[in-house]
Amino acid sequence: MTDDAVPPVLEVRGVTKKFPGVLALDGVELSLRPGEVHALVGENGAGKSTLIKVITGVYRPDAGTVRYLDHEVAFDRPMDAQRAGISTIYQEVNLIPLMSVARNLFLGREPRRYGLVDVGRMNRQAGEVLSRYGIEVDVTRPLRSLSLAAQQMVALARAVAVDARVLIMDEPTSSLESHEVATLFEVVRRLSARGIAVVYVSHRLDELYELCDRITVLRDGRTVHSGALAELDRLQLVAHMLGRSLTQVAREGVTAFTGHGPALGDPVLLAEGLRKRHALDDVSFTVAGGEVVGLGGLLGSGRSETVKAVVGALPLDAGRVVVDGRQIRRPTPAAALRAGVALLPEDRKAEGVIPELSVRENIVLAAMPRLARAGVISRARQDRIVETFMRRLRIRASGPEQRVGELSGGNQQKVLLARWLCLSPRLLLLDEPTRGIDVGAKAEVQALVAELARDGLAVVLISSDLEELVEGADRVVVLRAGAVVGELTGDDVSEDAIMTRLAADKEDPDEDR
Repeated sequence: MTDDAVPPVLEVRGVTKKFPGVLALDGVELSLRPGEVHALVGENGAGKSTLIKVITGVYRPDAGTVRYLDHEVAFDRPMDAQRAGISTIYQEVNLIPLMSVARNLFLGREPRRYGLVDVGRMNRQAGEVLSRYGIEVDVTRPLRSLSLAAQQMVALARAVAVDARVLIMDEPTSSLESHEVATLFEVVRRLSARGIAVVYVSHRLDELYELCDRITVLRDGRTVHSGALAELDRLQLVAHMLGRSLTQVAREGVTAFTGHGPALGDPVLLAEGLRKRHALDDVSFTVAGGEVVGLGGLLGSGRSETVKAVVGALPLDAGRVVVDGRQIRRPTPAAALRAGVALLPEDRKAEGVIPELSVRENIVLAAMPRLARAGVISRARQDRIVETFMRRLRIRASGPEQRVGELSGGNQQKVLLARWLCLSPRLLLLDEPTRGIDVGAKAEVQALVAELARDGLAVVLISSDLEELVEGADRVVVLRAGAVVGELTGDDVSEDAIMTRLAADKEDPDEDR
């Protein structure tokens, strides 16, 4: 916590930033005090990333000023901001995997002796920096040998090792487990106690209320609220972020997420005895038309491997995949697609959308062979399909020709979903469909999943958010270490029940079915 009388270490005053056809920031205000953890929140597209880039010198503001240590600043590049004491950590660890932990910590400023890197001294200093914040790792190990959480800690230590006064953290927990999040929070609290001001960007409201002192909310490029977080309840916070309540979001969107009901059809998917060395151990489950089946489990439990096996992207040692009563004899992604199976992957940037292409091109990409008539692809037909899905999925873009890379994460996810829906699949596999998107877009995607199930589509839903599984799935198959350890149905589906199964050694069919 901080003293209100202490002058700010960083101030953003009336900052405006324009891009062609877009007003990204409109008179934004932000005040950051030494030693505070300050939440910066808003829907995707609210202006958070643009504001961070203005502060760190990626963009120059068109109007307004940034003041740091009571001086007006305008950095030319992020390196200049870092040298001045403003460091940024992004959700993807931006370090060099093959280098040692110590070399990553001191990259570009290694201690030298007689013109050569003094490795012994560098390792000692690296150990001192890490121990100062309670981080215990072997500094001589390659970075890639560490867990993702440990890599995140190293990135954090590197950011503050340059005498940082301000640390900006952009979605730092998006790929961490709960115990790893707790460790990260402890390090952040130590930084705060040393007087370092932290800007904390996250969509996870629980994290904000546990960690942050004050909050600034952006909406449509404007500051709509700033103040003590303890004085703002969650409903008020969501209302500030969305400009409307979650109830209104569900009503304006496709439907409410919950209560789509088990009006089930015939089995669409039978996955039987799926085995893959070191990944899957006799995984079996079914999905009926109109049913949402959740796959629950921790990172490394085999959830993603299961859907990759179903879609033919993970070669199996044993087992079979049957869609609509027909076994896919030689499973490949192309064969699965022909059978009516579509996968929305976990990493939409690496495996999904193509940022350089337009919204239209991304949506019709998979359907191109079906759109062709006598080898000619009708642009008018493309436009009709794209217009239909942009309207149905409420994709917010300046138009179908806007580059997908310019859209918010939530709208990129909707574009990817539209790509597969225009193929009219029988089975839709969703791997973390709402990860990294804001509350409003999350509610809309969840509501759309419920509507698709009501229309008879079979859906497999993977989510690290247990609440999302409980609210959105008719059944939950729980995985641990690549094996099924439980199956929950109806009123038995609860967060506690899922956690209990995660602690089990093996499936007990009498208990769960």
